[in-house]
Amino acid sequence: MKAEITLQEYEAFKTFLQDACGILLGENKQYLVKSRLRRILEENELNSLGELLARLKKPGRANLKEVVIDAMTTNETLWFRDNHPFRILQDKLLPEFAARSSVAPLRIWSAACSTGQEPYSAGMIIDEFKRQKPGKLREVKITATDISKSVLEVARRGDYEMIAIGRGLSPERQKQFFTPSANGGWQIRPQIKSMIDYKELNLLERYMLGKFDIVMCRNVLIYFSADLKKDILTRIHATLNPGGYLILGASESLNGLPELYEMVQCHPGIIYRKK
Repeated sequence: MKAEITLQEYEAFKTFLQDACGILLGENKQYLVKSRLRRILEENELNSLGELLARLKKPGRANLKEVVIDAMTTNETLWFRDNHPFRILQDKLLPEFAARSSVAPLRIWSAACSTGQEPYSAGMIIDEFKRQKPGKLREVKITATDISKSVLEVARRGDYEMIAIGRGLSPERQKQFFTPSANGGWQIRPQIKSMIDYKELNLLERYMLGKFDIVMCRNVLIYFSADLKKDILTRIHATLNPGGYLILGASESLNGLPELYEMVQCHPGIIYRKK
């Protein structure tokens, strides 16, 4: 990027990004935009953010739009992030659903799953529960979604470098749930990988995923405006089965919608039950 980003270009890009994927950039984040888009501009022989926006408006630019959104999406993640949601899954939710008489599969949605650490962590908890209490829990299916094709490709492979494995994963679980891969990384074992179906999904668009018993939508709503957040939470509510649960990130809360969700204190942690 040869030219500095003008205020007009920055405001236009903020509008583009919010319309495309809901991300709400704050003020004075020009440095962030410049650093994340520099390579894209160089590869497309563009000299400014304004030129990039002009090209994005032309027909047939879906691939470029996808690359830009991918570059601006934060994909920071780790195994068993925040820890307590997975304790709640282990100690409260799985025993509760195991006690229900339904024979239908237990369905979990991991929204904004990034490179797969969240759904795979949930899969490990489920596998441990099944081995501790054989025959108690019915079949479990996890649907994991993200807007980024590149992170979904990593998640589907389930093959991680050692630096990624070390972020939140205990040596015991590494040994139990991974095997060394040919490229020097670590491959998730088939019994965990087979639980999970990865799909590309923009949370602003229509959900065609079916019904779920548990939805994990963590550390993504903080990037949306209040109105978009409310809209997403309302549509997630529609995907939940009666008595289903929503799990948000540690810094996120409903801030309303009392007609849709009931807060459940789990000590530590809070989850939300569908009304």
